[in-house]
Amino acid sequence: MWILRIDMKELSYKLEDVPERYRLLYGRALTSQMIFDEVPPLCHALGPNNKLVFSAGIVTSTSAPTSARVSVGCKSPLTGGIKEANAGTSWAPDLASMRIRALVIEGFPEQGEKYWGTFISWDKDAGKPKVEFFDATGYTGQDVYDTFPKIYERFEGRISICSVGNAGEKSYGNSGIVFNDQAKRPSRYAGRGGVGAVLASKRLKFIILNEKGSPGVDIVDKPLFDEGRKKMIDAIRSHAISKPKGGLNSYGTAVLVNILNEAGGLPTRNFSSGRFEGAAKTAGEAIFETNKERMGKEIYNHACSPGCIIQCSNTYYNTDKTERTSCIEYESTWSLGANLGIDDLDDIATMVQLCNAYGLDTIETGGTLGVAMEAGVIPFGDSKGAINLIHEMGKGTPLGRILGSGTETTGKAFGVRRVPTVKGQSMPAYEPRAVKGIGITYATTTMGADHTAGYTIAPEILGVSGKSDPLSPEGKAELSRAFQATTAFIDSSGHCLFIAFPILDIASGFEGFIQECNGVLGTNWTAADIVAYGANVLKVERAFNEAAGIKAEADRLPEFMRLEPLPPHNQVFDVPDSALDAVFKEM
Repeated sequence: MWILRIDMKELSYKLEDVPERYRLLYGRALTSQMIFDEVPPLCHALGPNNKLVFSAGIVTSTSAPTSARVSVGCKSPLTGGIKEANAGTSWAPDLASMRIRALVIEGFPEQGEKYWGTFISWDKDAGKPKVEFFDATGYTGQDVYDTFPKIYERFEGRISICSVGNAGEKSYGNSGIVFNDQAKRPSRYAGRGGVGAVLASKRLKFIILNEKGSPGVDIVDKPLFDEGRKKMIDAIRSHAISKPKGGLNSYGTAVLVNILNEAGGLPTRNFSSGRFEGAAKTAGEAIFETNKERMGKEIYNHACSPGCIIQCSNTYYNTDKTERTSCIEYESTWSLGANLGIDDLDDIATMVQLCNAYGLDTIETGGTLGVAMEAGVIPFGDSKGAINLIHEMGKGTPLGRILGSGTETTGKAFGVRRVPTVKGQSMPAYEPRAVKGIGITYATTTMGADHTAGYTIAPEILGVSGKSDPLSPEGKAELSRAFQATTAFIDSSGHCLFIAFPILDIASGFEGFIQECNGVLGTNWTAADIVAYGANVLKVERAFNEAAGIKAEADRLPEFMRLEPLPPHNQVFDVPDSALDAVFKEM
């Protein structure tokens, strides 16, 4: 196992052995620890002292189901704190197969017009990875749907691509890092926190992998791993949410639209209501039925990455049966739909495609446009106006640069009071006044507002792992703490977060999850060890943020959520500050 360091100032690279202190760290655990160890907390996020760390998970590149995730870590230009964003893509198992535990992008080239690409392959003679640099300047300023086919044509063999779009090149706080999906689309994003701007600040346009001939991942105890893998597969394939032709495979993550709307927790028109009258037109069921009508048959979803058996990624088609976009996630159809008062699925799909093309995070984009609508830049419901504003971001016009800086900056620029952010990052698609536990996660996670950091929606809305009243604040600090710690481990394992549904409800699935990891590493972890591992990740991230000036006082939701009752339940966010402070004090 190696740490591969690419120095963009010298255009050089070196391989280092993984030190003993990192022996059991993978994925988010490793990216966060390395950022804590090597990045000055007060550095400028787009300056020479920030670094970008990529790491696949413990079981990534094995036959473990739904495990092709990669974590991307850095100091965030959006929040000013630590950031881990992750994606599912073939790039992740390819990195792990070459036994690169961490890929570190460091150094600061001259800030001219030139951009570079790196091609990482397996040197079979030397028995280790090698890196080649190439001039990528000619690929800049373009739609990533145009550049990806050119890269596939340029490099022979089966490759995986990591890249950055216009948003990153323009140093936007709203810019992601894009990876290929299974059909070679540039559509799998580590989207949040401005990680794309950090990669572009290093003048690195592409990181291309070709793992041909590489040795793959060692598994210390193969029988134990295989036993765990079978339990995981059985759990995933038997749970109502994750099974074939179940909720996620049929309707994608957008199956949640109608569910959250019914619960009064679907943020609408910049978080002014919890219900949207046009929700059903934007939901997963509507996507499914529209595709069925246009294609003449039922179309179930596909995998975003190798080995995924949940397969929740959809494709949305035009009336002429051509592809309009892939995929429309719950967060995307909400942020560009209900949050903007828009119920036209075709226009929502167009906006998703544009965000992918320019390298914009759909959550931050929808949050930003909602604030812009609140300010009167365009009216709520104006889908064509919203499309034009995304183009403004892509082109880098003065207005586009303000919007590309994110929701909070846009709110300040236009003097808007209702700005749904925490630590500078826009809130996702769950209203904290209607779902109190997720509000605690938004407030206290190290990442800024982030539902994936501690998905209490599972018990509060879906009844997974028991049912919890979403409108009650009681016991929610403990609930969020437990989910945040467990999630930090899942992000380190390499599994997709959606395995949480079956492993929380099916005891053998959770047992199999641990057995898989023990089988790869030769450890003897128990459930308690898993939680402790995740808790330690959170402590490292908290320590970085505190050193960066983000103290416990930042663990709060916007003031308007404590003051304005949210229809239809007319609830405010009434979780006391003492409960928010207790989430990490008691860890």
